Amino acid sequence: MSNAKEMVELLMKVEGAVAAMLVDSSCGLVLAEKTSGDFDVDVAAAGNTKVVQAKRETMKRLGLESEIEDILITLCDQIHLITPWRKNPEVFGYLVIAQGGATLGMARKQLKDGLAVLSSL
Repeated sequence: MSNAKEMVELLMKVEGAVAAMLVDSSCGLVLAEKTSGDFDVDVAAAGNTKVVQAKRETMKRLGLESEIEDILITLCDQIHLITPWRKNPEVFGYLVIAQGGATLGMARKQLKDGLAVLSSL
């Protein structure tokens, strides 16, 4: 689990980072988290677990045999990025950055790189 904590610590160094989490989408459990302020990680993890589960169910119903690379949700003042972990797609990384913070491309790369270095849970 220390790798997960190190991962979210590194993600919080992304310019404009508001929150970083590692979440088990089979149940919505937060495995590791770090925020820069008042951000309810439990509500975010539960809600985005539903988003991931809904997307997977929709893909299944459409007969798509692909995997989610990432899910991007843009708000007026924040960007929410959800990326499943390749070793265990039930686990996803979740990064929230303020609009005007890091570029989207850089945030995606850093989240993917962070997930890639996790050894095991």
